[in-house]
Amino acid sequence: MRLAIPLLALTLSAGFTATARADEKLPPDQQAKVEAVLRQEGFTKWKEIELDDGMIEVEDAVHSNGKRFDLKRDSKTLLAVVKRKAE
Repeated sequence: MRLAIPLLALTLSAGFTATARADEKLPPDQQAKVEAVLRQEGFTKWKEIELDDGMIEVEDAVHSNGKRFDLKRDSKTLLAVVKRKAE
């Protein structure tokens, strides 16, 4: 029993660290595709594009109408906007 509790704690902590990972840069070809889609949608600039938990996150995307958004897109289709938050 004394061994079971530390082993359980170690197992749980290993599971949490495996799921918490840093944001990743997109490969250059995928970065270019996302930028092209953003331009087609009327965005003129953005701060950063990265992959986080399987979603493409676009930070501080500025639309041609002057409004600023944080976007989350489906990383498989690039087209589906999962979340659009006005700044």
